[in-house]
Amino acid sequence: MSKTFTPETIETKSEISKRLLDVKKRSAKTYTQIAEETGLTNVYVAQLLRRQAQLKPDTSSKLRAALPELTDSLLDEMTKPPMRSYRPDLIQEPTVYRLNEAVLHFGESIKEIINEEFGDGIMSAIDFYCSVDKVKGVDGKDRVVVTFDGKYLPHTEQKLEHMVSRLRLKEVNQS
Repeated sequence: MSKTFTPETIETKSEISKRLLDVKKRSAKTYTQIAEETGLTNVYVAQLLRRQAQLKPDTSSKLRAALPELTDSLLDEMTKPPMRSYRPDLIQEPTVYRLNEAVLHFGESIKEIINEEFGDGIMSAIDFYCSVDKVKGVDGKDRVVVTFDGKYLPHTEQKLEHMVSRLRLKEVNQS
């Protein structure tokens, strides 16, 4: 007998995330501890549990070993492509606001250095690693290190001879 799904029976992203975060909370493990057990970055673990990243099949067993309370249904849900989004009010959270402010404040300089070091291009946010680390500063105070590690993507010169859709269209028109 097939199950009929109504809007009331389909879990929302936030409901699934809450269940995943409850599993983490009950484990009493930090994101960094889970990351060390799975071979992932701590930010990626957080992204997985917030349904902002897709759990790959090869990593599923490692995550289950780190968080044994993860059910088959939650693991299955985590392997589906997520809806990568954020709440519009998230920018009002002070840590997120400061991160955004830092990127905006230093962004122009970072862009110029990327162009000097690599050429005309950007840093990928898809082929991308991110981590958060705690270190002691020279003054002995705790410091936050946020690492963005993204693949360099050069901008391409847009030549008609390289535009596959135009080439195919030309072939169709000639036949």
